[in-house]
Amino acid sequence: MRWMFGTILAASTAVTPLMAQDHSKMDHSAHQMPAAEEAEPEVDHDKINHDQMDHGTMDHSSHQPAKPQASTPNTETGRIRAADAIWGAEAMRPSREALYAEHGNMQIFWFQGDRFEYRAREGEDGYLWDVQGYYGGDIHKFWFKSEGEGSFGEPIEDAEVQALYSRAIAPFFDLQAGIRQDLTGPTRTHAAIGVQGLVPYMFEVDAAAFLSNKGDITVRIEAEYDQRITQELILQPRAEVNLSAQDIPELGIGSGIDNLELGLRLRYQIIPEFAPYIGIEQEWKLGGSRDFARLAGEDPSVTNFVVGMRFWF
Repeated sequence: MRWMFGTILAASTAVTPLMAQDHSKMDHSAHQMPAAEEAEPEVDHDKINHDQMDHGTMDHSSHQPAKPQASTPNTETGRIRAADAIWGAEAMRPSREALYAEHGNMQIFWFQGDRFEYRAREGEDGYLWDVQGYYGGDIHKFWFKSEGEGSFGEPIEDAEVQALYSRAIAPFFDLQAGIRQDLTGPTRTHAAIGVQGLVPYMFEVDAAAFLSNKGDITVRIEAEYDQRITQELILQPRAEVNLSAQDIPELGIGSGIDNLELGLRLRYQIIPEFAPYIGIEQEWKLGGSRDFARLAGEDPSVTNFVVGMRFWF
């Protein structure tokens, strides 16, 4: 036991001087890992005197972002023929011709029944039609018009057809010229010239002058306006005046203002192409025409309560 205790004591005495070394005096620099890269010194921009710097001599080109290169336009063909460079002019010709045919001066047929109505009034009830349409493009059109009226159980009082060449002279306005043929009474053929279109404030106007084969000159002016109350309900005031340069006794027309019509129609647009309506219209014969009407036993003032439809396709 003494031997074992002495051995342990000797060993502890030998280790103690090594563990008791002062590490503060040791040089650890040899054991430090080398830095990967020396850091740049931090620049304090607040202490830089910019007044003493000559910015004009500095090269800023390296700090500017690169500009994208603009594609060179094809000055010979332009965008409308840009596909030719890829597919070839011959391959693109059918598509280009189809584009012109479908979107350039496309020919359109349009027909509208503006007034197609039953008229309840004192005495014999009557009827009236007023239809028109055209075929053509944006500039040139062929217009046709027809209107007439009468009383049930009696011959048609007035009926006419018009065939007109129409040319656009302003946005939404056409100049029209052609012929008008009367189909009732002492039949007459008229040369017609007029204008039709949409004037400011959305009034639709149709004005024409007529020269008959008998030398009579008459003028007709119509105007109407659509006042939308709701998306489907539309109120339409309408006015028409007819004038004559001379008396035409065989037609019951006096010089000056022949007759005046004022109407108000309320229509319900079930679909844009079809709209039934109800309304009222007042007619007056004036001047010499009033005298002719009285001589014929007719009332120069007539009130019509109307029921009809307006349609187009």
